[in-house]
Amino acid sequence: MNALTQLPVIVQTVGLLILSNIFMTFAWYAHLKNLNDKPWWIAALASWGIALFEYLLQVPANRIGHTELSLAQLKVMQEVITLSVFLPFAVFYMHEEVKLDFLWAGLCLVGAAYFMFRGT
Repeated sequence: MNALTQLPVIVQTVGLLILSNIFMTFAWYAHLKNLNDKPWWIAALASWGIALFEYLLQVPANRIGHTELSLAQLKVMQEVITLSVFLPFAVFYMHEEVKLDFLWAGLCLVGAAYFMFRGT
């Protein structure tokens, strides 16, 4: 039996969504740094290539997760993971400054996760 399938559904889902979001974040934003001097369609093709790997992880993550989690729980989880992946990407890869509003937005997502999962 595959070692991944022996893990709890929530662990499988979160792990795959984290990996998926890493690819997604690079597909959506890395071209702003790396391909800024190229035509937009080259950036789009590169992004599509990266996004393929995102979908190869995201689709199984959501299918696995939906066996025990509601669609709304999956969505809120995705948003929390997206923000968690985006912050280090923005700071360390894109060299963006972190502002206090980012913290407040993150706290709102933590609240959303709390309300979505409190009855589980």
